Amino acid sequence: MNIKLAGRLIGALLALEALFMLPSLGLALADRERPVIISFLVTMGLLLSLGVLLRVICRNNAPEPSYTREGMVTVALSWIVMSVLGCLPFRLSGAIPRFIDALFEMVSGFTTTGASILTDVEGLGRALLYWRSFSHWLGGMGMLVFILAVIPGSQQAGFNLNLMRAESPGPSVSKLTPRMGQTAKVLYLLYFLLTVLCVLFLLAGGMPLFDSLCTAFGTAGTGGFGIKNDSLASCSPYIQNVVTIFMALFGINFSVFYLLLLRKFSEVLADEELRLYIGVFGGATVLITVNILPLYGGRILESLRHAAFQVSSIMTTTGFCTADFDLWPSFSKSILLVLMILGACAGSTGGGLKMARLLLLIKELLRNIRRTLRPRSVQVVRVNSHATDENVIKNTNAYLAAYCVIIMVSFVLISLDGYPIETNFSAVLACFNNIGPGFGAVGPTANYSGFSDFSKAILTADMLLGRLEIFPILTLFSRYTWSRKR
Repeated sequence: MNIKLAGRLIGALLALEALFMLPSLGLALADRERPVIISFLVTMGLLLSLGVLLRVICRNNAPEPSYTREGMVTVALSWIVMSVLGCLPFRLSGAIPRFIDALFEMVSGFTTTGASILTDVEGLGRALLYWRSFSHWLGGMGMLVFILAVIPGSQQAGFNLNLMRAESPGPSVSKLTPRMGQTAKVLYLLYFLLTVLCVLFLLAGGMPLFDSLCTAFGTAGTGGFGIKNDSLASCSPYIQNVVTIFMALFGINFSVFYLLLLRKFSEVLADEELRLYIGVFGGATVLITVNILPLYGGRILESLRHAAFQVSSIMTTTGFCTADFDLWPSFSKSILLVLMILGACAGSTGGGLKMARLLLLIKELLRNIRRTLRPRSVQVVRVNSHATDENVIKNTNAYLAAYCVIIMVSFVLISLDGYPIETNFSAVLACFNNIGPGFGAVGPTANYSGFSDFSKAILTADMLLGRLEIFPILTLFSRYTWSRKR
C-alpha cells in the first residue's frame, strides 16, 4: 500500500477545504458572529496545519507505482477526514453542541444526503447556513475530482482514473477526453455553468442572492439542505418549478451535456439510460398527479406541480420538499419509496441504485432467460449498441448484493431505537441512497434528531457508503489493502 501517495493528496484536500471556508468566514465577519468567526478560524488553521504536515511527511520525489487500492483508500480516507474536520465550525461555535450530531450534519452535507438533526434551521446564522449548503456543491461532483481539475499533473494518469472510479457514481467511469485531468475540467465546467444558470433563474423569480446561492448549491449537488424550516414550501410556484427542472437536469449523466455541446444529438437520443430516466420520471409524475388530485380539490396544475417536484426531488435524491408527502395516499408514497431505491443516472450528482445499473440488471435478467431456453447460444449484453464488459456486469451484481446486505443490517440495528418499521426502513433507504427525508418520524416535516447516538453513527456510515458506492469504504477493513503484496 502506497501510503505516501494517499497522504499527499489528502494534504492537498485539507488545504483546499480551508480555502473553501473563506466565504463563510467572510459572512461571519460581516454579521459579527464572534463564536462563529473563532470556530472557522480555528478549523481553517487546523486544516492548513494538517495539510502542510501531510505534504511534508509524505513528500517523495521518486516515481511510485499506484494501483486500484490506492485510489479506493485515498477516496475513503479523504471523505472521512474532511467530514470530521468540516463539522468543527458547527461544534466549536455551539450551533450543534454534540459532536455526533455535528458529524451527522456534515456527512449529510458532503454526501449530498440532506438528512438533518436540526429542529430549527433558521436559527443558524448566514455563515453556517452557507457552509452547510456549499458542502452539497462540493460533494456533488467530488472534492478529489476538483483537485484533478484545478491542479495540472497533480497525480499519475493511472491513479487519476482510479480516483475517478472510486469517487464518481455509476457502474463504470469513462473518459470524456483522452486525458483524465481534462475530463475532470470538463465535468466541473459543466457543473459550474449549470449552477450559475440555476442561480440566475432563481434571482429572476425574486429570490434574494444568498437564498439563491444556497438553494442552487443544494439543487446542483442534489443535496436538499434548505435554509427555511419548511424547505421550499413557502416559495412561489415559479421558484418551485425552476428547482424541479434543475433537479431533473442534475440527475442526468453529465456526458449527455458534453455530447449536446458537441452537437452529437443522435447519440443523446439513442442513450438508453436517458430514455429510461425520462420514462420513469414521466410515468411516476403522471401516476402521482392522478392519485393526489382529490387532495388538491381537483386542481390539475397544482397537483402536477407538487407531483413533479417530489418525483424530481426523490428520484434525483435531492430531498427538497414543497408538500408533506407523508400525508399522500399509500399508492403515491409507494412510488416515491421505489424512486428512493432507483435514483438518478450514473455520472450525475444523484444517488440511489442508478438507472444504468437498473438497465444492466434488466438486460442481464433477460439474457439469463434466453440462456435457459437456448443454452448453447452466445448472449451478449448490449447498452447503446455496445457490448458491455462482463466485469462491469459482475461488479453490478456484487454491488446489488452488498447494497441489500447493508440495508438489511442497518435496518435491524437502528430498529433497537423502537421506531415503527416505516420510519426505520425509510430512514435507512433515505440515508444510504443520499435522499434525506423519509416517512414517519423522518418525514419531510421531521428530522433525525430523535435517533440514538448509535443509530446516528449507523446512518452516518450508510451515507458515506452510499455516496462512495460501498467498495471504497469496505476496502479500509480488508487486510489485503494494507499488505505489501500486490
